[in-house]
Amino acid sequence: MRFNREAIKGFLKNWCPDEHIQSVVEITPQYLQKLGIRALLLDLDNTITPWRSRRVPNEVAQWIEQMHTAGIKLCFVSNTRNIGRLKWLSEQLKIPYVRGPMKPRRSMLRRAIETLGVRPEETAIVGDQLFTDVWGGNRLGIYTIWVQPMHPREFVGTKISRQVEKWALKRFVPHTEEPK
Repeated sequence: MRFNREAIKGFLKNWCPDEHIQSVVEITPQYLQKLGIRALLLDLDNTITPWRSRRVPNEVAQWIEQMHTAGIKLCFVSNTRNIGRLKWLSEQLKIPYVRGPMKPRRSMLRRAIETLGVRPEETAIVGDQLFTDVWGGNRLGIYTIWVQPMHPREFVGTKISRQVEKWALKRFVPHTEEPK
């Protein structure tokens, strides 16, 4: 579902994604090309893998390969504290990563964009949390795609923020037009 961020008033606009989907596998290279997007900044936990897991579901691994083949640049921007796991997944999936002040701060996202050699308007961030992934992307002015968490297991603080996310989702204004 796409949202009309311009119709959102006040503080909610900070957290309104450009769109909300069930899974990263719904994103196609053709769709990204229509939007002018050449690079994706990817959250890790509950977006690419279940929380704290090294297991990448087969359909997500195939999606990553599809993005690589299509020339879509990928970079992990994760708030995980487990750097060893992040490095291992980066190597296994052939996706670089950046670290730094945690999302929603902009500096990690800026470094990822620089690492990939693209402009912000050619970039989207994909993640499962409004208050880190979407807010960070919106603060930088990049396209934001909010995905459903892939697994119910997550950090206790995240479970609390999910209740606020549900409240906010009811207040976002759907967009009726598809991108040209």
